[in-house]
This record gives sequence, structure tokens and C-alpha cells, in this order.
Amino acid sequence: MDTRFLSLNQITTNGWTVQQAVDGCARAGIQWIGLWRHKVAETGLQASARIVQDAGLRVSGLCRGGMFAAGTKLERAARIDDNRRAIEEAAELGTDVLVLVCGPAEDCTLDDARSMVEEGIEQLVPYALERGVKLGIEPLHPVFAADRSVISTLGQANDIVLRLGSSQVGVVIDIYHVWWDPKLYEEIARSAGHIFGFHVNDWLAPVENAMMSRGMMGDGCVENARIRRAVEAAGYHGPVEVEIFNQKIWDTAYDEILVQMKQRFETEV
Repeated sequence: MDTRFLSLNQITTNGWTVQQAVDGCARAGIQWIGLWRHKVAETGLQASARIVQDAGLRVSGLCRGGMFAAGTKLERAARIDDNRRAIEEAAELGTDVLVLVCGPAEDCTLDDARSMVEEGIEQLVPYALERGVKLGIEPLHPVFAADRSVISTLGQANDIVLRLGSSQVGVVIDIYHVWWDPKLYEEIARSAGHIFGFHVNDWLAPVENAMMSRGMMGDGCVENARIRRAVEAAGYHGPVEVEIFNQKIWDTAYDEILVQMKQRFETEV
């Protein structure tokens, strides 16, 4: 794939600060970066925005909002407030995409948690609209349902988007989480018009740690290029983030990782 669309998701170079990641992208000729809120907080919101702007980079998305479900109204309200802050941060950083990792069922039933996710997103729509930020629901692989997200399939995410009927709400498709789904291509087509982000990587087997078993594109079993073609056919032609949680990659010199990432992006995506 053309590397003009390549975006470094900051977690792939987890040991780098915002400044270091931006400098690394500049050295590698990468024009986009996907930022994480905890990394932005370490550097400072305004400082992070200035660093990105001064380097001539663009922010493909901010991770993460979400985590909507909780056992009390007070805690649910606190989480909505945090999501409003995340929307403000996305706007300040110059991105129009906030990635939503919707959260597990905490002190509630699974069905109630899913209802809270939808209700929480609906509450955020007016605030997101005012600030020009889109809310991208990222379904996570079912293995993460207990601790990270009760939205496990692209179909579930699409259902929420269509029920809410807002142009501010869409999906973020991460290959690691959806590659296995027998309805994947049907649901990608159903996502036409509301795909707000696309993340690539690979699934390494055997899985020793579900969170940390992502690999560089081409090192696992995922059909990255086929999925990318389907996403493009559904109308998405924006930046493509490489997002990899992997300790071996984190322990490797990051400039080397960026060189490999660009090469694999061209040949495997």
C-alpha cells in the first residue's frame, strides 16, 4: 500500500514520548501519527499539539475514550465526563477521530453493559458534534469481552451506529480484532459511509498473551491486503494505523521498527 497513508500508532513504539515518536516519524518519512491519551498527558496537551504541528504531521486518531459501563449512576456519569475531556483533547490535537474502547461489564450484567455503551455514546453525540470530533466504535476480539469491551464484533458496532443514526458515530476497524469473523466482509460492506479508522497488524499463533500477540504485517495469519481492499471498497481512503502490542517489538530499536513497518506496509497491506 502507498505509504502516504501510513500512520504510526504510538503504542507500537511504546517506549517513546510524543516528542520522540514525532521525531521518529519525521526521520522515517511517516506523515501521520495516532496518539494515546496517557502519552499526551505525560507531555501535556498543548505541548503535544505543538510538537505534532511543528513537525508537519497529522493526527489520525486519539485513543481512547469509552469504558462506559459501571454499577452506579455516579460512576457512569464520571465516565461520560472523562469522554467529554477526551473529545476536547482530540479537538486540541487536530484530529476528528476519538477511538472508543467501550469497556467491560463492571458490576452489571452483560446486556446492561451493552445498553450502557449505546446510551453513553448517544449522550456524547451533541458534545462531539460541537467540537467536530467523530466517535469511532472499535470492536475488540471476544477474548477481551471480560476486561476491555463488550462490543466484540463489527456487526454489533454497526448495529449501534445504525440505531443512533448520527454522522458523528461510526466504526474503527482493527484487523487484529475482526479478522476471524465469518461475517467480516459482509459487515465491512455494511460499514460503508461510517468507517472512521483502520488499523493493521497481524495475529501471531500460538497465542501466549492475547494483548501482546500482535505482530508485524506478514508475520501471522491475517489477510491484511484482502481486508484493506474491502475497507477501501466500502469507501474508506484515510490514514491506516499500524498498531502493535508486542514486547519483542518494544524491545527493538524503534527506528529499525519504523523501517520494517514501512516495508511491510508496502508489501503486505
